[in-house]
Amino acid sequence: MVVTRSKKEEVLDDVRKKFEGAKSVVFSGYTGMSVNDISKVRKELRSKKVAYKVAKKTLMKIAAKENGYENIPDDVLEGQVAAVFSYEDEITGAKTLAQLGKKYEALKLLGGLMEGKVLSVKEVEALSKMLSKPELLAKMLGSLQAPASGVVNCLAGVTRGLVQVIEAYRKKLAEQK
Repeated sequence: MVVTRSKKEEVLDDVRKKFEGAKSVVFSGYTGMSVNDISKVRKELRSKKVAYKVAKKTLMKIAAKENGYENIPDDVLEGQVAAVFSYEDEITGAKTLAQLGKKYEALKLLGGLMEGKVLSVKEVEALSKMLSKPELLAKMLGSLQAPASGVVNCLAGVTRGLVQVIEAYRKKLAEQK
């Protein structure tokens, strides 16, 4: 299918905008996936507020270069490639794509871009195993609450013990009468 120059310009503009707002970009191969499966992947990614874009590799390289990512290795953009753009945090795209890769064998991590650096497959896999921002915040909040909870439980234990002693004393006095 022949794509007109104006259509390429339109796609390049779209890819540029996606690169500009993204905190991280993960590239994935999708060779052998059905259109139905790709639609399911898009829907799942969209639910996580992550964009999925299929475009010509040359257009992706141009948009990446304009956003400070020089010399993307050819193995990162090998075969049929889609880009996953994470806007809210750096990890969501990689994490979701890695989870979907278990369900769809044809979906492969190829590499990524983050903070001006080109990431290898191993680095993207490591990124996908990290806790997301909400998970980290929840863990930190739990750690901050732990000492306060300990003090409250300790004081409650002392109070509970005092109440039990007073109750036992009251029963003893009632028995003596």
